[in-house]
Amino acid sequence: MALQRLSVTPENLERILDNLKEGIIAHDLERRILFFNRAAERITGYRRAEVLGKDCHDAFGGQFCGERCSFCRLPALLPLDKDGYLLTITSKSGERHRIEMTQTMMTDPGGQAFGVLAAFRDLADLACLQIQAEKLTAFANIIGRNTKMLRIYQQIRNVANYDYPVNISGETGTGKELVAAAIHTESCRGGAPFVPINCGALPESLIESELFGHVKGAFSGAIRDKKGRFELADGGTVFLDEVAELSKHMQVRLLRFLQAGTFEKVGGEKTSAVNVRIICATNKNLRQEVKRGRFRDDLFYRINVIPLHLPPLRDRQNDIPLLVEHFLQQAGERYSREPLQVSHEALALMTAYRWPGNVRELQNAIQFAFVRCTGRVVRPYDLPLEIREFESPAGSRGPGRKLDLAAVAAVLKKTGGNKARAAKLLGVGRATLYRFLGEHPESVAADPEG
Repeated sequence: MALQRLSVTPENLERILDNLKEGIIAHDLERRILFFNRAAERITGYRRAEVLGKDCHDAFGGQFCGERCSFCRLPALLPLDKDGYLLTITSKSGERHRIEMTQTMMTDPGGQAFGVLAAFRDLADLACLQIQAEKLTAFANIIGRNTKMLRIYQQIRNVANYDYPVNISGETGTGKELVAAAIHTESCRGGAPFVPINCGALPESLIESELFGHVKGAFSGAIRDKKGRFELADGGTVFLDEVAELSKHMQVRLLRFLQAGTFEKVGGEKTSAVNVRIICATNKNLRQEVKRGRFRDDLFYRINVIPLHLPPLRDRQNDIPLLVEHFLQQAGERYSREPLQVSHEALALMTAYRWPGNVRELQNAIQFAFVRCTGRVVRPYDLPLEIREFESPAGSRGPGRKLDLAAVAAVLKKTGGNKARAAKLLGVGRATLYRFLGEHPESVAADPEG
C-alpha cells in the first residue's frame, strides 16, 4: 500500500527520479524536452526551467547526443540502439564532460512510440579520482598502472577537450595508435570516424590519392571518382602514423591542408573543405629530422602543437604482469580455452627482458606461449628463445657465473626450495636461476613460494 501511494502521483515519480545519481532526460518524437532531473542539471549546468518544452538541439546549442543522435533529422531513425555508448558533451559553462548514455524508446500501452528516455552518468569524476589514487589499471583499451601511464591517461583527458593537433612520439610497439584512438574517443568527435593512415606503408605513387582522393581519369586505372581518407574522416579524426616517412611533396600538400583546411583531389580542380582533427605519430625524433633537412620545419610546428611521448615497456616493468594477463585472457576468449596461468619463473624472465619491440612484442610472445603451452601454466620453455636466452646486465650478480645441476640442487635443498634465497647464495640474479630451472625442469621441483 505504501509503494502504491508513493508512485501514484507525478510529483512522487518526479521526486524519485530527482534522487537518482544518473542524469535523466526525456523528449518526444519532435525532440521537445518533457523531463529533466536534478542530476541532469548538475552534469550539464542547465536548469530545468531553461530546457523544458524546448527542442533539445536549441536548448543545448547543438546535438546533445553528439554524432550518435538518432533525431538529428526528423523523422527520427527508429528503433534506437539500446546499448550504452560513450560521448563527450559541453556543459553550459563550456566544460567538457565524458558521459555514458543509454537511450530507451517510450511506448504507450498499444506499443506506439511517443518519446525517448535517456539516462547518463558523468565518468570524468571517477576516472580523475582513480588516476589521482593510482588505482586505474586500464583506460580506453590501454593497459597499465605505472605512474608514467597514469600521466598519459591524464594527458589524454586533457588534450581530448581541444581540437589542436597532437604529435605522439615513442618507440615502435608502444601503442601510439591506441592513444590516438583514445584521444578521438574521449573527444566530442567520438561518434564520428577515426581514420588511421600508415604513411610509411603506402607507396609514393598512391599516397596523395589515398589522402585526398582522385577524380575519374586522373591517372591510369582511375576508372571512377574516389574519396580520400580526409574526406572519409569528415567530422572525425585522421591519424597519420609514421608521419616522418612522408615525402617533401606530400609534406607540402599536408601543410597546405593544415593551413587552409581545404584540398583538391588528384586530377581535380574543385577545392573541397572538411572538418577533421589531425593526430600524428612517429618513432623518429622529428626535431632531428628537421635539422637534417628531411622534415619541413613549418610542418613540424603545425603538427607538434601538443607533443605526447609514450614510455617504452622496459621503463614500466610493473605493467608486464597486467599485460600478460590481458593478452592471455584475450587468447583464451578467442579460442574458447581457459585462460592460462604464468609461472613465477616465466614472469621473472619476461620482467627482466628489455622488450625492444615493446607491447607489440610482448603480445607476440604471449601468443607464441599460448600455442606452445600444453598444460595450464606457462613455463620458461614455453617462451620465445630470445627471452629465455636474454641476460640482463642489471640482474647479474657476478662475472657470468655458470650454474650446474648439482650446485643448484644442493642450494635449493639448503634453502628449503626458496629460489630467491638460492639465487643470492649462488651469486646470480633471480631471473637467471628461474631460466636455468625452466631449461632443466627435471632437476628440481618448483616451489610456488619461491
